[in-house]
Amino acid sequence: MQNISMLVILILILYTAVGVLDQISIQIGFYTPLFAATITGLLLGDMNTGLIVGATLQLMTLGVATYGGATVPDYLSGAIIGTAYAIISKNGPEYGIALAVPIGLLLTQLDILGRMSNSIFQHMADAAAEKNDYKTVEKANILGMIPWILSRVIPVFLGLAFGEVVVETVNSLIPLWVMNGLKVSGAILPAMGIAILMRYLPIKKYFPYFIIGFVIIAYSQGTYTVLAVALLGFAFASLHYSRVKNNVVLLSNVEDEEEVEIDG
Repeated sequence: MQNISMLVILILILYTAVGVLDQISIQIGFYTPLFAATITGLLLGDMNTGLIVGATLQLMTLGVATYGGATVPDYLSGAIIGTAYAIISKNGPEYGIALAVPIGLLLTQLDILGRMSNSIFQHMADAAAEKNDYKTVEKANILGMIPWILSRVIPVFLGLAFGEVVVETVNSLIPLWVMNGLKVSGAILPAMGIAILMRYLPIKKYFPYFIIGFVIIAYSQGTYTVLAVALLGFAFASLHYSRVKNNVVLLSNVEDEEEVEIDG
C-alpha cells in the first residue's frame, strides 16, 4: 500500500489553509472539491482519480452555500481525504467518493466549533471598536481566521498521517458486501449530482438545448467530447442572447414610433 510522505502531507495542509481563506474571502476556487481533489491526486501520482472524485463532489456542492451562517458539509477536507484514501487503497474513485461524503458531513461538527471559537475574536473586535482602536479590530479579524483554519487542518492532518492505518482497519473490519455497496453508491452519486444541478437550471424553458446536448453525448459514441458540447452550448447561448437583444431593440423602436404618432 502506498505511503503518504510527510512533505506531501505538509503541502496538503498548507493547501487546506489556503482553501479555507479562499472560502471566507475572495473565493477564487481553491476551496472547491474539484481543486482540492485534483491537487491531491496530482501530489499522490494519480491525477485521474482526483479529477473524478473532485468533479463528482463538485456537482453535489452546486447551489450549496453558508447562507445566514448555516453550516454545510466540509467537502474541502472530504475531497482531500477521500481522494487520498482512494489512491492509497487502490479501490478506485468510487471508494473515495463514498468516503468523502460522510467525512464532509461528519466534519460539520468541527465547522460549528470553529464558528463558536471565532466569536471570541469578534467580541474582541467589538470592544476595540467602541474604543476606536482600529488596529485591534484588524488584529481580531486576522486572528479570527485561526479557528476556521484549524477546524479543517486538524482532521486533514490526522486523516493523512494515519491514512494507511485507517484504510487497513476499514478494509479489515468492513465486510466485502458493504465495500461493494460503497462503490456502487459512489458510482450513483454523479447521477444524483446531475439531478441536483438540473433542479437549479431552467430546463423547462430551454429543454430543446438540453435534448440536443444529451443526444450528442449519448449517441456520438465518443466522437464528441464534453468540451465540444460545451462550445456548442456557448454558441447556442450566444445566438439566443443576440435574438433576445434584437427583439428588445425592435420593440423599443416600435414603442418610440407609437409615441411620435401620438404626439403628432
